[in-house]
Formats: sequence, structure tokens, C-alpha cells
Amino acid sequence: MALIVPPSSAGRGTPAQPRRPAPASASAKGGAPGGGGPAELPAVHTLIVCADLPSLAISAEHGQLTGRGLEGFYQAGRRLLSRCVLRVAGREPVPVQGRLAAADRARFMAVVRTPGDGGPDPGVAVERIRTADGTERITLRSSLPRPLRIPVEITLGTDLADLGAIGAGRPGPDLPASVHDSGMRWTAGGAHAMVTADPPPGDALASAGLLRWEMELPPGGSRTIELRVRTERAVRSAGKTGGCPLPEVSAEGDDPRVRELLRTSVDDLRSLLMRDPAHPSDVYPAAGIPWRCGLAPAEALWAVRAALPLGTRLAANTMRTLARTQAGGGGRIPGPFRDAGPHLPAGCTGVEATLAFPVVLAEARRWGLPEQDLAELLPAAERCLEWLRTAVGDDVYLRDPGPGGLRRAETQAHAHRAALLGADLLESCGRPGADGWRQWAAALRRGFREEFWIDDRAGGRPAAARTADGRHVPHLGGTAVHLLDTGLLGAGQLAPGLLDKVQTEQLARLLGSPSMDSGWGLRGLGAKEAAHNPFGHRSGAVRVHETAVAISGLAAAGYEKEAGSLLRGLLDAATAFGHRLPEMYAGEQRTADSSPLPHPAACRPAAVSATAGIHLLATLVGIRPDAPAGTVRLAPLSSAPLGALQLSGLRVAGEPFAARVSRLGLGMVEEAADGLQLGV
Repeated sequence: MALIVPPSSAGRGTPAQPRRPAPASASAKGGAPGGGGPAELPAVHTLIVCADLPSLAISAEHGQLTGRGLEGFYQAGRRLLSRCVLRVAGREPVPVQGRLAAADRARFMAVVRTPGDGGPDPGVAVERIRTADGTERITLRSSLPRPLRIPVEITLGTDLADLGAIGAGRPGPDLPASVHDSGMRWTAGGAHAMVTADPPPGDALASAGLLRWEMELPPGGSRTIELRVRTERAVRSAGKTGGCPLPEVSAEGDDPRVRELLRTSVDDLRSLLMRDPAHPSDVYPAAGIPWRCGLAPAEALWAVRAALPLGTRLAANTMRTLARTQAGGGGRIPGPFRDAGPHLPAGCTGVEATLAFPVVLAEARRWGLPEQDLAELLPAAERCLEWLRTAVGDDVYLRDPGPGGLRRAETQAHAHRAALLGADLLESCGRPGADGWRQWAAALRRGFREEFWIDDRAGGRPAAARTADGRHVPHLGGTAVHLLDTGLLGAGQLAPGLLDKVQTEQLARLLGSPSMDSGWGLRGLGAKEAAHNPFGHRSGAVRVHETAVAISGLAAAGYEKEAGSLLRGLLDAATAFGHRLPEMYAGEQRTADSSPLPHPAACRPAAVSATAGIHLLATLVGIRPDAPAGTVRLAPLSSAPLGALQLSGLRVAGEPFAARVSRLGLGMVEEAADGLQLGV
């Protein structure tokens, strides 16, 4: 899996480019044995990640920071503290629980046996509250009936290493510490880190990085030590300041899990927000933690599109940031190549982002994007469409850049949607070219339905791609769901898709089959396909974003049975992951006694999986706004797969919006902007 350079290392205001981990030597701390290939990424699925970018705190469940793997406090991609080992009465506390309390905060509980304990029951409990901003509060609570004098030691250390180097198995050596103020300080290569303690320690030993206290605990009393990890250059969190563009929303329903799913989804999205260094008022979502703490253009656009029910401000900020990257690319948004699985070469995410830009702008307008933002961003969308026109040339299909000219089915779906929603946008804004784009989209539909469909005795399937000489690449994978994602037009209507009615029905049947539906979500590659691997991130693992797109696309096409099955599987998986869905997890078949298996290298939280929860709940209620026309239409799932559901605090036309769907699948708007009418 590729790493994205953290914002501190990326160019100002530009998407960070991914990089492969460099080979690690056998002696590197936490690294893989040497060799010619990339180092193995450290497993992260058992770690507790507190995030409030650009700050992170990554811990094992026991709560001690040992310096192993990724453990530590980070700021802007640099590890400020790697070791924070607590000893009470000469021994490490016995861990009993470690869990996230919020996206940016974790709570660890442990107990300590003291020499005076008369039986097996420990007399002292230790609580550690660790936050992403570099604060840790360690509280000792005594349950003993007598005063207790107890020694407390904290061993600190760091390497001031870059997160990318640590992930590649190349952390730095432990640095020598110096006693500073009421704690410790480290310096290397112009970087600095400090830890201060309150109350100040009674003793500090720089050579061992050791702070010591003699704590007096009264009967039934407590004492707290607060540590603060900081560097000389403070950075601002985008998610905890006035620049955060996300409202407070809530979900209530017959299924109690919807409340926690929405809360966690918004909390995780907020923790991923970053500021454009050159334009601090523009905030965008980073791709995911810990490997992709920078801007990934395509995934950022998919995330803000799914988050449009929370308002249009985040989408506008993100599109402004990306528009500034178009210079010199003929209108194309730059982006790296991404692995596409065992059957296709890597795909260009820059193409994906360029085709997504006019789609997000057109749909944001329907959700109520202010005219000022629309006018500012429209030229960038026109440049994206102009790039598409140039890239297609005289062909009907959009080919991969470079030699070979592969025509991917998902790319045609992205291009078709960009053409139709781009035409809608141009026409609505009084710009020329709408009719030409609709004509090209119609030609693409006609050709695709005939030339990308593979007939067989089972009813056929769409090809994943066509080669330059016209041969089909026939495997069935999760990218086929993009054929069902057509986009929102005016009056709450959906754009036509690339497939005809019979083909759509067959694709729905295939996506709902046991080969694709694992019981926990949609596999990235069918279980019957060659090279299927349930842990392969493009060859069989469940990718949350693709599953969410499948659910909404199937529901919009009227295949609620298949959509409901995937929805229930994804919601069950979310519960197993504490409602914080990772970007992917294993596509193992669900059984009566199984649980979803985590992928050891998956980002969690990730922008596209955090916003998937928002997108799915909005899909259930079926919110289809047309703010310029002053209407909003509800098209809920008639089967009401989760029973009654109410969403509050959303935004349509810039004002609070609330809607509900009954157990009978009937929708009702309960709060909306003045003058916004329920469409028919």
C-alpha cells in the first residue's frame, strides 16, 4: 500500500504524491528483512488511533508507549514521542481496558497491586486519558482505607522520525534527552520535541529519560499527573476550530445502531480535516490514517460528495484546493497511479478526480452551494470537461493515458456521469456546450451497452475493460458498482446509466450473489474469479466505499433486496469495528459464528469509509434536493430495511434539514429552509 506524504512534507496547496516504502534492512527497528521489494507495513488493526489532524496519538490497547512499530505522538507527520512507559510502585500496571472515547481521545484503564494489599484485589486503579493534541492525564485512584505513599516513574523517549520512514521500517535511533523546564527535551536535525509535566517531577534523569514522583494518596483519594507533548511550532487543528465546516447531526430509529454510526462517521470525518497550507481558510479531508495523512484528490472528492447532506462548505473548500492544482495539466487534476488488482494495470487517480470534479460541483449546486462559490469554481469544472473532450478526441471511449489505450468500464461510467452532470451545470449557468455533452453521452451509452457487455449462459456481465484491440477483460469486481452511480440532476431526478434495464437487472443479481456479497459487504473481486484473495485490497477485500456506492446504486435502480442485504452486512461489520469502519477488511464469507476480519494495513479512520455512513443513512431516507428550484424530493427505500429512521441537523439550501422515513417506507420532511417545497 502506498504512503501519502504528510502535509508538512508536501508542496504548498498541492496534493501529496504517494510513495512506496523503501526497502528495510534486517536490523531496522520494526522493519522487515532486507530485500529488493518494499518493506512490510506495520500492522495497525490492533492499535488505538486518536486523530485530530495534523496531530495523532497511536497506542497499543495496553496504553504504554513502548516505541515499537507506530506507537507514539505525532504532529504534522513527525513522531514527537515514541516511549511513555509508566511504572507504579516499581512495576507496570496491569492493563484491563483500552478504547476510543472519541475520534481524538482514548481511555486506558489498569490496576496496580501494592505491598499492602491483603488479598487478590488491587488497591489502586490507573486511568490514562490520551488525546491526539499531545496531552495525557494519568490519574491514580486509591480504594484503600489508609494513606498510601507510592513511587511513580515515567520513562520517555523519541526518535523524531518521519511517519513515512517508520512505516517503511526505517525509524531513527533513540535520541539523547536533556532536562528542560519540568520535563524533557530532544533535538535532531532542526526538529525539537518537549514533554512537560504538571506537577513537576521530584527527580529527572536525562540519561534514562526518567521522571520520578513520590505520590501521596489519601484514603479513597486520587492524584493526577498531566503530560504535554509539544514542539516549538504549534499547528492548528482544522476540525476543532472555527474553520470546521461540519454541523452537529443526529440519527434516531428502530435500529439503535444508526445513532452511533452517524455520530462516529461525522466525528471521524472531522478528525481527518486538514488546512491548505497556502490558503488556511480552505479545509479538505485527508485520505486516511496512518498511511495517507495528505490530500488524495479522487478520494477527497468522493468523500465530500458523500458528505453533501452535511452542507456544501467542505465540498467548496476541497474543490478550491484542487482547482489550484490544474495549472499546466491542460485542465486535468494531478493524481498518482493506484493499484487496480491482479487483472488490470494501475489506474490514474488524476483522471478519476478530473471526472469527479464537475459531478461534485453540479450536485453541490443542487444541495444549495452559494452562488459565489459556484461562480468561482465553474471555470475549473469547465477546464475538467475541456480536458475530457481533448482526451477522448474522435473516439467514443476514454482511454487510459499512455501506450496501450486500455478502456476501463469504471472510467467510462465516470466520464458519462461527468458529461451529463457537466451538461446540466453548463446549461443552468448559461454556459455553452451542454447539448454537445449530452450527444456524446448518448453515443457512449449506445456503444457501451453493445461493446462492453459479455453474453453468456448465466445472463451475461459487464466487462471490466476492453483492450486497444477490442478484447474483453472479463472479471467481475467491485468497480462494476460505478455503472449504477449515475448522478443527481434537477427536480430530484437521477441521470440515465450506461446499462439498459435488462443489463442493470443482471448486474444487480450478480452483485447480490454469494460470490460478491460476502455477508459483511461487497467483495472487491468475486470469490469465483482467478486470483481472488479475501485480504487483497483490490482482489477480494470488502472496500467500504464501493459497498456504499453499490447500496445506493442498487436502491436507486429499484433492487432493494440486494441493497438491503449489503446494507445489513455493512452495518453489522460497522458494529464489530466499534462503528469506525476501516477503508477495507477481509472478504471472508460470513458464517453464523464469524466476525469480520480486519485488514492489518487498512487506514482507520479513512475519509471514504467515514462518509459512507453518512451517505448510507441519507440513501435510506432518499433525500434528493434541488435547492435552485426550491424543492426537495424524498425517495426512501420502500422496504425500510432498518425500520423507522429520522435524520436531523442536515443542511439543504444552507439551512437545517430534518426528515424521517416510517416503518412502511413513507418519507416526510420535518424541518427545512423557508420556501423549500416538498417535490413530487
